[in-house]
Amino acid sequence: MKKAYRGYKSFQYLEEGTDYRPFKFAPEIGRVPSSPYPLSKDEERRVTAILEREPIVSMHDHTAIFPEDLGEAFDQRRQGRDWTGYAGLAASDVDVFFENFMDGTALISSNRGWKWDDIVFDLGMRFSDIAHQDLVYRAERLADLERAKPEGRIAFVACLEAATPIENEVDRVDVLYGLGVRVMGITYSESNALGSGLRERTDGGLTDLGRSVVRRMNKLGMTIDLAHVGDRTSLDVIAASEKPTLITHAGARSLWDTRRMKPDEVIKACAAKGGVIGIEAAPHTTLTKAHSKHSLESVMEHVAYCAKLVGVDHVGLGPDTLFGDHVGLHKAFAAQLSIASVSEGPSFERVAYVNGFENPSEAMRNAVRWLVHHGYSDGDIAKIAGGNALRVLKETWAT
Repeated sequence: MKKAYRGYKSFQYLEEGTDYRPFKFAPEIGRVPSSPYPLSKDEERRVTAILEREPIVSMHDHTAIFPEDLGEAFDQRRQGRDWTGYAGLAASDVDVFFENFMDGTALISSNRGWKWDDIVFDLGMRFSDIAHQDLVYRAERLADLERAKPEGRIAFVACLEAATPIENEVDRVDVLYGLGVRVMGITYSESNALGSGLRERTDGGLTDLGRSVVRRMNKLGMTIDLAHVGDRTSLDVIAASEKPTLITHAGARSLWDTRRMKPDEVIKACAAKGGVIGIEAAPHTTLTKAHSKHSLESVMEHVAYCAKLVGVDHVGLGPDTLFGDHVGLHKAFAAQLSIASVSEGPSFERVAYVNGFENPSEAMRNAVRWLVHHGYSDGDIAKIAGGNALRVLKETWAT
């Protein structure tokens, strides 16, 4: 069903230059040449049928648009407003996005990021814009997930990549739930009071405070994410949680030996409790020895590996894309995003962007095309492209 997009742009209900400072943003579609995964006519028909019939879920994306000139990115972030790529989203085949709200301050100063007031401000500002248009809506109950495709709209599952902003106050998890957050990571790459992040060379495991937060998230109906959590802490969280957990955007360390990827032990433990790993495609992450130049093939090799390791019921897709120059963003914010230390590992050929996974409008579609071409059944594709993620939300959210 065609998305119910009526040409809306972020903050068009306000006056440019008076209510906010304007910036020239990157094009949402066609910023760089990008090729659809090639298929036969019969395969094309299968893809079209799957995309029209099945709920498509991106387990991790940032649907904000970044300035065309990344030299202006710091100034844009300081304004406290993120522009959502509504036109790009309307061109996608995605019904449910796990939208990850980025703490603008965290991208300006590494020692000021992930602060409580900044997170609350970011959530409120973004939700204010979303409330003024008709394509995207907040998904807070299970019924919200189910109505996206029939209505031709997009359900946003509000996510935070770390629980760091709660500091040592467990009740702040309730406040975040009240503000609409439904998925949250335990740590980002750095450690916090709950446990160790994957950036740390020594992982101390889940703390007592962390265990209290896991229990509170279980009770509230907030899904736990382990994407940026250290290995020992991840295993502790999985064991402590009464409900399945997600690894929303990562890959297999057995294929590419960096800390950003997950070891088989963690992937297996997550799956054994009913969880799902979403394979990511952010530039220079999900590489493999066979494909050391980041491409759709290298991303999907991680999908195939994890499906073989733990079964198709426990694999999804979390592309981790955005609208703008992702590689340039990594260079501009390398220290704040903790990229350098977690990407240490084998040498690889750098790319300007990941062809086929460049932005949220194309990533999930090309993944489905690849799965069709490589002989996956319609049922298995439906699971990987959305069904598995929805199952975990149904098992973890409040009814």
